Amino acid sequence: MAKGKFVFNPETLNFEKIEFSFKRFIYKAFTHIISSGVTAVVLMFVYLSIFPSPTEKKLREENKELKYNYEVINGKMDQFENILKDIQDRDDNIYRMIFEAEPIPSSVRKAGFGGVNKYAELEEKGNLELVIETGKQLDIILKQLYIQSKSFDQVIDLAKNKEQMLKSIPAIQPISDKELMRFSSGFGYRIHPIYKTMKFHEGVDLTAKVGTKIYATGDGVIKVAQFGRGYGKLVTIDHGYSYESLYGHMSQILVREGQTVKRGDVIGLVGNTGTSSGPHLHYEVRKNGQPINPINFYLNDLTPEEFDEMIEISSRPTQSFD
Repeated sequence: MAKGKFVFNPETLNFEKIEFSFKRFIYKAFTHIISSGVTAVVLMFVYLSIFPSPTEKKLREENKELKYNYEVINGKMDQFENILKDIQDRDDNIYRMIFEAEPIPSSVRKAGFGGVNKYAELEEKGNLELVIETGKQLDIILKQLYIQSKSFDQVIDLAKNKEQMLKSIPAIQPISDKELMRFSSGFGYRIHPIYKTMKFHEGVDLTAKVGTKIYATGDGVIKVAQFGRGYGKLVTIDHGYSYESLYGHMSQILVREGQTVKRGDVIGLVGNTGTSSGPHLHYEVRKNGQPINPINFYLNDLTPEEFDEMIEISSRPTQSFD
């Protein structure tokens, strides 16, 4: 006897028996299995979305640890950048100043940071911003360290040459203090003794008797030893390191062009040649071709009191001798 069930029919108002065939049974079973499977898949998806699998959980922990490590590295590199910046500042403003070398331009320190983007492939993958930023920051530090290393190599060479540099830079009075009658005119605008107009005086005038010895103020090579317009009998010494010294209005020149001299060598005698209103030595110091105040180089010969007095005299608006 086939199994079945009774179902109420509202049209006939009777309970009618429905027979269950094998085909209908298979259909019902298949429908039930499909719906159960779909439900299971949905529940599994929801579960995995809320509760990650052990493998996924492990990967997330590893990613979290890697991100933390990158953040720690970035913090360390920030410290390295600050330390490197301090070294660069010391290099430019202390070490190179001591040896009178030009600071390294910012354009050189930061050169080569553009160009080909070697991180383009990583940028396409996404979610690697921290890795890319760390790599770029490390590249910048490495390049700056290379430039700084080269700079220190140069500073070492400058230090090796410092002894010769100190011998060469003008650092004494060109006339012995006991022979010096007076410091007559300083560096700056002064009244010209001949033309009676204000003119920039590019050196200092040191009054002494005709024939007083004039000394080289630093080691160097005689660049000029001849009669020059305005300066009269003139000697110029090339000291190297961008320094030159000039000695004008001599009565006699005792050196020749191309001759090597040492600090303290006699190079001529005080006179009154050229455009001059009295016996004196006109003395100049030039750096990179520009005149600078010679009294800044007299401290080797003077006491602090004498140096202060010379500073005070040099600032007076007096008339020069040339």
